Amino acid sequence: MTSKERVVRALSHREPDRVPVDFGGTAVTGMHVAIVSALRDRYGLEKRPVKIHEPYQMLGLIEDDLQRALGLDVEGVFAAETMFGNVNEAWKPWRLDSGLEVLVSGHLQIAHDANGDTLVYPRGDRSVAPSARMPKDGFFFDTIVRQDPIDEAKLDPEDNLEEFGPISDAHLDYFDKATAAAAATGRAVIATFGGLAFGDIALVPAPFLKHPKGIRDIEEWYISTLTRPAYVHRIFERQTEIALANLERLRARVGERVQAVFVCGTDFGTQQSTFCSVDTFRSLYAPYYRRVNGWIHAHTPWKTFKHSCGAVATLIPAVIEAGFDILNPVQCSAAGMDAAKLKAEYGADLVFWGGGVDTQKTLMFGTPEAVRAEVLRRVEIFGQGGGFVFNAVHNIQANVPVPNVIALFDALKDLRA
Repeated sequence: MTSKERVVRALSHREPDRVPVDFGGTAVTGMHVAIVSALRDRYGLEKRPVKIHEPYQMLGLIEDDLQRALGLDVEGVFAAETMFGNVNEAWKPWRLDSGLEVLVSGHLQIAHDANGDTLVYPRGDRSVAPSARMPKDGFFFDTIVRQDPIDEAKLDPEDNLEEFGPISDAHLDYFDKATAAAAATGRAVIATFGGLAFGDIALVPAPFLKHPKGIRDIEEWYISTLTRPAYVHRIFERQTEIALANLERLRARVGERVQAVFVCGTDFGTQQSTFCSVDTFRSLYAPYYRRVNGWIHAHTPWKTFKHSCGAVATLIPAVIEAGFDILNPVQCSAAGMDAAKLKAEYGADLVFWGGGVDTQKTLMFGTPEAVRAEVLRRVEIFGQGGGFVFNAVHNIQANVPVPNVIALFDALKDLRA
C-alpha cells in the first residue's frame, strides 16, 4: 500500500498492510528539535540546521529525507502562523543554550533577561511585553499571562474573540498551496486550519496577540467555566459561526487532498481524573464540537482529530457522541486508560492516534529493550482490525535518550520486514 492508502484504511477501521506511523504531522505528534537533529545524524543525512517550525514547543521540522528514513506515512499542514503570530519564512540561525545550531522564522524576535531566560515577543514586536519565556537551559516556552484586572461590568465576550475572524484570502492561498504540496508526497495529509478549538488552554492566553483582552489568565478561565458559563457559551457560539463559514471556504480550496483535520487540542485530563465532569463536557463543550464535526462529516471526507492528554476514559463516550473520529495522544499510563480495555470498548468507534509508547516513563527512563517491548505490545493491541495510527504519547522531548528513540523505530521497521 502507499502511505495514503495505509492511513485511509486504518481511519476506516480496516486493517492495512502494516500499522501507519505519524511523527511530525501535528503539533502534538512531533519531536523536539534536538531529537530531530540527532536522528538526522544517526541516519547519515545531510548535515544542516533543523528548522523549528513550532517554536512554542520547540518542535523540529521532519523533512522528506528523514521521513523516508523513519518510514512515516503522514504529512502535516500547519496553521499559516505560529503560536507567536509569525509566518515561517526568511529562516535565520539561532544558537540554543545547549549549543545546538537551529533555524527559526526570520520574524521571530528573541531577547534574554538578566537570568539568561529567553523571551519571545508576539508578532515580532519588541515594543510590547513579551508573551513567552523559556528558562535558561530549558527546552520549550511557557506562556506569560498578560491580562488586565477584570471588571465584571465591562466583560465583553468579543474580547475573547479577537483572534477569530473570517479567513483571509492570503491564508486560503497558503492552505491551497500547502495541501497540494503535502498531497504530492504520497502520504496521508492531516491539516491544522486553526480556529476550531474551544477553550484550549494553550491558546486562551493568546501568545500571538500583542494586547490580549478579555479573560486570558489560565486559572481565571477555568474558574469562568463554572462561574461565568453564559460568557463562555457566547464565545463558543460566535466562534462556531466563524469556524463554519471558514470551513466552507477552506473546503472549496483544499477539497479531498486532506484525510484528517486537527479540530481540537483542548485538554480535559489529569494523571488521575478529568478537569470537568461528563455533564459539564456535554453541556459546555459538546454542542459546539458536534456542530463543527457534523459540518465536516456532512460536507467532506475528512476525519476529525481530538487531542486530550490524561485520564479521559470517562469522557470517551461523550467524545464519540460529539462526532470525533480520532483520539490522541492515548495516554495509557493515566488512570483508567489501559490500552486493551480502550481498544475493546471503543475501538469500533474511535481511531487511536498515539499510545504507541509511554513518553513519561518508558521512552525517557527505560532501556532500549523496554521501549521495543512496549512498542510491539501496543501495536499488537491497537493495530488489530485497523483504527490505529502509531505515535508516541505526545511529542518526543529534548532529553529522551536517542538509543531509545532508535529502538522505537527499529521495532517498527522489524514489524514491516
